[in-house]
Amino acid sequence: MDGDRQSIARIRAAEVAVPEELDRRRLRSRLLAALAVLLAVIAVVTLLPGLGGLRSRLAHATPEWLVLGVVLKLLSGLGYVAVFRMIFCRRMRWRVSTQIGMSELGANALFPTGGAGGLALGAWALKRGGMAGREIARRTVAFFLLTSVPNILGVILLGLALALGILGGEDNLLLTAAPAAVAVAAVLATLLAGRIARAWGDRTEHHAAHAPSPRAAATRKALTALADGVEESLALLREGNALLVAGLLAYLIFDVMIVWASFRALGAAPPVAILALAYLIGELGGLIPVPGGIGGVDAGLVGTLVLYHVSITSAAGAVLLYRAIALWVPALVGSAAFVALRRTLRDEAEQLAVCAPQTEIDIIGLGRAVIHGE
Repeated sequence: MDGDRQSIARIRAAEVAVPEELDRRRLRSRLLAALAVLLAVIAVVTLLPGLGGLRSRLAHATPEWLVLGVVLKLLSGLGYVAVFRMIFCRRMRWRVSTQIGMSELGANALFPTGGAGGLALGAWALKRGGMAGREIARRTVAFFLLTSVPNILGVILLGLALALGILGGEDNLLLTAAPAAVAVAAVLATLLAGRIARAWGDRTEHHAAHAPSPRAAATRKALTALADGVEESLALLREGNALLVAGLLAYLIFDVMIVWASFRALGAAPPVAILALAYLIGELGGLIPVPGGIGGVDAGLVGTLVLYHVSITSAAGAVLLYRAIALWVPALVGSAAFVALRRTLRDEAEQLAVCAPQTEIDIIGLGRAVIHGE
């Protein structure tokens, strides 16, 4: 057993309550809400006048390409699992990492949290296992930053390649060099934000020592988490861990390829470089806090594709197929992962209930743990 697996933590049996995100009734209601949205979209596309071209394209979609899209979404999900494990807890068993990672993706698809709800669920599991709150906050910031790195690098590299004519398909600098410049500015701003947050956090801590208040404490924690997260991100990048890098690339690239497969299901696809750049820019709509990014991602992606000279009918059809895959595959797989995770937690709780103090068992996020009596 390696050193990480030999780490020992003390926990209390009272710390095993299942969070409300895993409540079966809430999960069922979210699935029904997602189904209602799907039926509403189908009704609009089917009944609204003027959408005959879109209906015709969707009716003749090639099933094989849609199946490929489902496989690509699963592969993207496995990339997410790898990133979660490598950033948050490398000693965790892969089975449990998969349960938590897929549950997070399901939560992101079903709960209107702009992507934060899934990570909150994983953070709860790790805190329950004994990880310190500051450590979780630091790694959560690092997770958000590192999963953004491929997106930002993609915008920079693709934008410059298109602007310089290395990749054909677009020569408008506003659609190529401008996004690349914005992405470069975002990188510099993030690094600067880390330094500023560290300085402000130290200043806030100094003032809080003389006049402590809940608001000052919360501000200090937020600034510290941001500064620590930026430093953690840079440390992980310098580490050059192959599995982390592969997971980051898989999480993004396979998701981009779902859009490509969706276009191919309807006919021809735009050049991959154009499609990828439009995806990276359009996905900013996913920051809008609605379930699965519905509406925000769709409008952003369709609008960006149209700017890159893709017909609105083709773009809308492909994005609808992409959205169906990107929403329902994580929702269904994530629901199954919820059930498996609940079972894992229940088994763990039963072990805690029957174990005498100082007994060692496996705890999520810790490996071997020592039970501490009440």
